[in-house]
Amino acid sequence: MRQYYIRGGTRIAGQIAVSGAKNAILPILAAVCLNKGESEIHNCPRIADTFISIEILKHIGCRVEFTGNTLYVDASQVSEINIPEEWVGQMRSSVLFMGAMLGRTGQVNIAHPGGCDLGERSIGYHIDGLRAMGAEIVADNGILRCKGTLKGANIHLATASVGATENLMLAGIFAKGTTIITNAAKEPEIVDLALFLNGMGAKVYGAGTSKITIEGTQALTSTTHQVMPDRIVAGTYMAAAAMTAGIINLTSVRPEDLTPVTSELIKMGCEIKHGTDNITVRGPKRLKALPYLETAEHPGFPTDMQAQFVAALSVAEGRSTVMERIYESRDAHAKGLNIMGANIVTQSIPAGETTKKRTLFEIQGKQALTGAVVHANDLRGGAALILAGIAAQGDTVVRNAHYVERGYECIEKDLSDVGADVRLEVLDDGEKGLTNKAACR
Repeated sequence: MRQYYIRGGTRIAGQIAVSGAKNAILPILAAVCLNKGESEIHNCPRIADTFISIEILKHIGCRVEFTGNTLYVDASQVSEINIPEEWVGQMRSSVLFMGAMLGRTGQVNIAHPGGCDLGERSIGYHIDGLRAMGAEIVADNGILRCKGTLKGANIHLATASVGATENLMLAGIFAKGTTIITNAAKEPEIVDLALFLNGMGAKVYGAGTSKITIEGTQALTSTTHQVMPDRIVAGTYMAAAAMTAGIINLTSVRPEDLTPVTSELIKMGCEIKHGTDNITVRGPKRLKALPYLETAEHPGFPTDMQAQFVAALSVAEGRSTVMERIYESRDAHAKGLNIMGANIVTQSIPAGETTKKRTLFEIQGKQALTGAVVHANDLRGGAALILAGIAAQGDTVVRNAHYVERGYECIEKDLSDVGADVRLEVLDDGEKGLTNKAACR
């Protein structure tokens, strides 16, 4: 078991270079198996999900070398079509290998994807879209058995699903004809995937808009790609500075990607300055409450920042309301924060005719939190508890560190380098799963 031990009451002050984006590298690592050549990927984050993807790539026949933050993949010998539950059950984005492997080999057998438990996250949009392109998909004892020669299709997504958009983009690369995805997700990571695909010779147009067009091609070429910076890691560290009356300068970022987060921080009393590839956040003596904040598809406020903002608002002056409308069960962090003395009441709002089930957070800010033993139940919730521990009085233990390691490259070192007192404790080596397997930079 691994856990984070935090001595609270410190102030964030310093500079951090932000790592490559988790939500960009994972679809890219599925995309590499489309290419019968070589891919060289820079700024690749050394996170647990990256290592799980690498294991899948090796399993299907790729040769992989990972040195520092540069990943080299030779996918010329892809031959294995069975992707086992051993890896797939740990990471939801493994479902992206469906579209990529159907395009490359015409068939794939893959276990139902796992990952953080955030409620019902159906892959129905993925399956419906792939079937519209000619795939035959049968569920058999928890295994999705997929085969077929793909053809272009016009696909409208009822919800702007990031994963479904990516999967259908991958499937469309070798499909015969043209694939058009409407109501496509617009996230920056979608654009990064398109840049990678087009760098290999694909023909993807409109990424970053609600309509993406993919013209099928017959072959791809070797490529080199630089992964975009992680806007959620950057947002997490900005929240850490904000809730400790601190100051942080983040380098290797794209400030335009962070606007949905920085605009809310300004409302909370923070001072923001930025250049072309850096951003500085200075927190006030005490944050102000937000009357209302809701998560939304890009360019709205990202659901992956909801937990960190709930943590920050738990020590803000006044009463805040936060609506989670992307994932129905992204609320486990509220329990941990309340153990630390926060005053958060959650309410589940049933689905309506045009809305999914949602979660409402009513937060009465407290002057300070108190250290406690709490448990991470998902990636971003775990990060939020670490931030709360830094701002709290006394010591905090955040258990289940493996969730946080899925998306943060050495969060304990990054935060300790800027004034926090955070360390990762390894209590035994019997825990299933992959860590970053490398000394922190």
